[in-house]
Amino acid sequence: MQGRVLIVDDEKNITFVIQAMLERERFETLVFNHSSEALEAISSEEIDLVISDLYMPGPGGLEILEYCQLNFPQLPVVMITAFGTVEAAVAALKKGAFDFITKPFDQDDLLGVVKKAVATYRQRMKEPIIFFPQNQGASAPAGGAAQGISSIIGSSPQMQDVFKVISKIAQSPSTVLVWGESGTGKELVAYEIHRQSDRTSKSFVKINCAAIPATLIESELFGFEKGAFTGAVASKPGRFELAHEGTLFLDEVAEMPLEMQAKLLRVLQEQEFERVGGVATIAVDVRIIAATNKDLEAEVKAGRFREDLFYRLNVVPIRLPSLRERKEDIDLLVKYFLGEFNKKLNRGIQGVTPEILYVLRNHSWPGNIRQLENVLERMMLMCEGSVLSAVDLPEELNVGLPPKDEQVVVDESSSLKQIVRRQTQALEKDLIEKALEETHGNVTRAAEKLGLSRKGLQLKMKELGIRRSFD
Repeated sequence: MQGRVLIVDDEKNITFVIQAMLERERFETLVFNHSSEALEAISSEEIDLVISDLYMPGPGGLEILEYCQLNFPQLPVVMITAFGTVEAAVAALKKGAFDFITKPFDQDDLLGVVKKAVATYRQRMKEPIIFFPQNQGASAPAGGAAQGISSIIGSSPQMQDVFKVISKIAQSPSTVLVWGESGTGKELVAYEIHRQSDRTSKSFVKINCAAIPATLIESELFGFEKGAFTGAVASKPGRFELAHEGTLFLDEVAEMPLEMQAKLLRVLQEQEFERVGGVATIAVDVRIIAATNKDLEAEVKAGRFREDLFYRLNVVPIRLPSLRERKEDIDLLVKYFLGEFNKKLNRGIQGVTPEILYVLRNHSWPGNIRQLENVLERMMLMCEGSVLSAVDLPEELNVGLPPKDEQVVVDESSSLKQIVRRQTQALEKDLIEKALEETHGNVTRAAEKLGLSRKGLQLKMKELGIRRSFD
């Protein structure tokens, strides 16, 4: 057998012709005329290639392509298109399709595309270790290139939305409020807005409002004159002056004392201020970007943040998703940090095992990207080989490993899809057995706990070899 190919097209004569062509060349085929059935098969069957019509009732070829890229990114997808829709097929190539074929088919062209796609997939999946080669420029930030983003890593839909907002508002003078959990990269977003703005040649000045004592934050922001207080032996400009014609980044703005919030509001409204101990009014042209890990609307209701300042800052809100909301970006982040730490630590770590990638993808990451970065640095420091493996995992991540008797056996015949499928089945088996134990073997009640129908649970038990007497 040369390979296993899934074919989906709502026209039965098309699938019949392709099936006949491929089976004459000793390919095994799975044929579907409904895209929803094809999607189910993609998730459950071992296949080397998907051939999909571009336009079908229900999910079309682009939806199938997106599903494969999200869940099985190495799996090639070839599009079938009619003569008049070649432009759409080219657009599909830009979205990640392997190739396209046009109706009517030339047999040699079709077989050439299929053989090339299957060979490419098998070559990709041959290695049991997920390698991140250093010659791919790992130190260069990945993701968002189409939107001009150079400093933020991410290809997930959530991050693409962030990139689009940045591109739209960077050239404006409007105030921006970036909010998200600690460690999500709020400062990176602020700097990217500055980099894409017409202020990029001017200063990007930052201040962490949580790190400055309440008694000093005014002088830090506005500067002070000589003799303004004990120790003021010379005049000093504040952050607003230093950021003139540039951008001022106010990190953790929710930690600013209420009294200081009133003074900040006046500067935002008037674009002028006085130094501490001074009488001269100083006018500035500053673009403000504020960031917080708190819900500022809740802080306003609690009386800890001024409502008028909130509305002044919240002109353009940008929410950064947590890492657990965009786990599809973890592979990119791992690749990037491995490249960075290889240079910083003078190491030669080539990659991570699929087992490690499984753990990293399934961890909750309360500390977000910053925590992932710290974990990888620690693992690389302790690693004695050239690949990060289970022995390098810190204790807090060991809980993410499957039990020893269910761990992945990785060899040359194991594809990443097979590994994920085995892990998923092990997890399903564990959950079903626990539900049955808690309901004393009552299948109906166990199905309710798991959100399944009784018949669905019985079929799943049969599939996983769970032997319990049905009630």
